[in-house]
Amino acid sequence: MRTRFMLSATENHIRQAPIAVLMRVLVDQDNVLADFDGRLIARWAEVYPDRPPLARNHKDFYMHKSYPAYSAEIKALAEEQGFFWSLEPLDGALEALLEMSEEHDVWICTAPLSAYRNCVREKYEWVEAHLGLDWTKRIIMTKDKTTIAGDVLIDDRPSIRGRYIPLWSYLQFDRPYNRHTNWPRMTWATWREALAAINKKPLSQA
Repeated sequence: MRTRFMLSATENHIRQAPIAVLMRVLVDQDNVLADFDGRLIARWAEVYPDRPPLARNHKDFYMHKSYPAYSAEIKALAEEQGFFWSLEPLDGALEALLEMSEEHDVWICTAPLSAYRNCVREKYEWVEAHLGLDWTKRIIMTKDKTTIAGDVLIDDRPSIRGRYIPLWSYLQFDRPYNRHTNWPRMTWATWREALAAINKKPLSQA
């Protein structure tokens, strides 16, 4: 019988290692590379100019849960054709990702929406438009990131749920809705220092 695994914010199993070690780094896409929240806020203002604006400093990981009265409308905007393709890169994200890829084995590891029809294709199109066609070969799309092998996962979720105990260490990308956790965190301005603080053990010892 399989058991489900949840990596909570209090279960911090980060390993310490020198950055000189080549690591397989898994990097989330939405709100880590691409400004999901920024586009959602702008789209909301376009479609619903007479309603209260959405704020970047929302407290729930899912913005629609921070605004329960408008939850259905917010979710519908993210499911629109063209939404994911139109996201702007976060400041410094693309430059840092390319620099990181010169030192480590970097993959984009992203979860699609359950309403996937526009999302999946447009995530690939976004990567091709901003990073080039070769980077589309380095996309891993999964609802459960604990199934993916790696040394480090860079993600903005406050906690990670999944089927397995992950092989990677968790490095949290700093966002307003995850600042209550005690995970090691980073921004694109501090990625080198953050990775330098993570030590990779051999998988046989993980």
